[in-house]
Amino acid sequence: MSGPLFFSFIGSLVICMALIPALMATAGRLQFVDLPGGRKIHPSPIAKVGGLAFGAGTFVAMLLWAPKDQIVTAGLLGGAVILIFGAWDDRVGLGYKPKFLGQLLAAALVVGLGGVHLTTLPFLSDAILPLWAAVPLTLFLLVAVTNALNLADGLDGLAGGLSLLSFGGMAYLAYQAGDWVVMSMMVPVLGGLLGFLRFNTYPARIFMGDAGSQFLGFYLGVCAIVLTDPTRGPYSPALVSLIWGLPILDTAGVMIQRLAERRSPFAADKNHVHHKLLGIGLSHREAVLSIYAVQALLVALAYALRWQSDVVVIAVYALFACAILALFMTGVGGRFSSIKPNAIHPHTDERGLRGDEWYSTLPVTLLSVAVPLFLIAGVFLPSHVPADMGYVAAGLSFVVGAGLLAAPTAAPILIRTGLYVGGTFVIYLIEQPAPGEPWDLHTALNVFFLGLTILIMLAIRFGVKQRFQTTPLDYLMVFLAFTIPFLPEMRVGDINLSVLTAKMIVMFLAFELMLHVLGERLTQFGVVSLWVLVMLGLRAWW
Repeated sequence: MSGPLFFSFIGSLVICMALIPALMATAGRLQFVDLPGGRKIHPSPIAKVGGLAFGAGTFVAMLLWAPKDQIVTAGLLGGAVILIFGAWDDRVGLGYKPKFLGQLLAAALVVGLGGVHLTTLPFLSDAILPLWAAVPLTLFLLVAVTNALNLADGLDGLAGGLSLLSFGGMAYLAYQAGDWVVMSMMVPVLGGLLGFLRFNTYPARIFMGDAGSQFLGFYLGVCAIVLTDPTRGPYSPALVSLIWGLPILDTAGVMIQRLAERRSPFAADKNHVHHKLLGIGLSHREAVLSIYAVQALLVALAYALRWQSDVVVIAVYALFACAILALFMTGVGGRFSSIKPNAIHPHTDERGLRGDEWYSTLPVTLLSVAVPLFLIAGVFLPSHVPADMGYVAAGLSFVVGAGLLAAPTAAPILIRTGLYVGGTFVIYLIEQPAPGEPWDLHTALNVFFLGLTILIMLAIRFGVKQRFQTTPLDYLMVFLAFTIPFLPEMRVGDINLSVLTAKMIVMFLAFELMLHVLGERLTQFGVVSLWVLVMLGLRAWW
């Protein structure tokens, strides 16, 4: 099963990254542009086509590599409906009635065709819900989660990062339960999200739009309900409260506050959690990181409490709910709105503290030598390259090479795609144990990646002036790189997924640092990416 999951992740990531430049170029002509003004905080028009990119990547990956299951099929159909209505909304601006109609239609497809519905409720584990109660309750929850994530999409990288944490946590729970259907639905979403977030983190070059945020919310709801169905697996439905986490609390808090003020619960305002954090003086990056931290804690609690009683799970969630609702009721944003961003850190800026020029450039210089050498030599380390991987590498090498010749302006995205895919293939192949392979090789590689991690942390801490600006995504990736290896061992076949994922994250961060700080060496990095792809293609037939 490791092969299909791996290819679905990489396939979705590559498709998303490949589609984004083309969609951005046509967004203005197709009127998929988010204009500044009103409650929006961005100063210039930005394309809102990211949801179409990672939605397409998810669909293609699931069609090619997911098992042919009625839940998967129904999820694809429901997701397509969500994307269509979301794209329609992004283009013309729909009222709430057509939006709800599309969401209900998508939810009905999943319930009717996939048989996805609540079978029991927290505290009532021995009682099976009758269909007349289960179906409307499931429809309500799916629509609620879809809208909750849509409303959370208020800062650059916020909805995408929250979704990445929730889907990652659910994927790990699904792995432990042996639920390959749920994993096959979530892994492509994770790949597409990772490809999208590189363009969406602050300052964003692209938005996911309503199509993307509703798509993520819808899949988050479907996967959580399936994962916590006691008739399919070991988890209680109470866990969904922690998995869905902050977006649900945020939406509930906003609506309660509006009702308390005798306003429509659907009226737009600036009362979301992220608005309140900005209001007390946090910068954009600090607000996003704070919300990431809370969501990561909730997802971690979902894992830690997975075998606890419903009373414990709901009690913990209730504590968080009370804290969030108290934030809304105290009117924090109004009292501190005069505080300007960064006022609480008057002696620092978005880039943080920097070292001198020599000290700040050394880590990236070492990365620019170590990473290409690893990739150049790494293609010869695996004892065997599978034919399907060889086909993908050879095909992508042609696309990258032809693209560099035909469209030089697209070089950054083409080279980045080649490095991401080629580097991932090399790490994946090296992680597979080969007969007679010396143990010292893997030890040496682990030490190498530990060294890369240290260099990356130094580079992020002492970046080169304004050429590399750390983002919430960078901090999130560093957090995951340190956290994942300490999870209880995850294996699919002979692959240790914890180690593989951590090494991929470290390599991706190294690529981003090199491409941003050493942009003048873009041609050299292009040669390295082509070398890796071409050699992997050739090695598949050796």
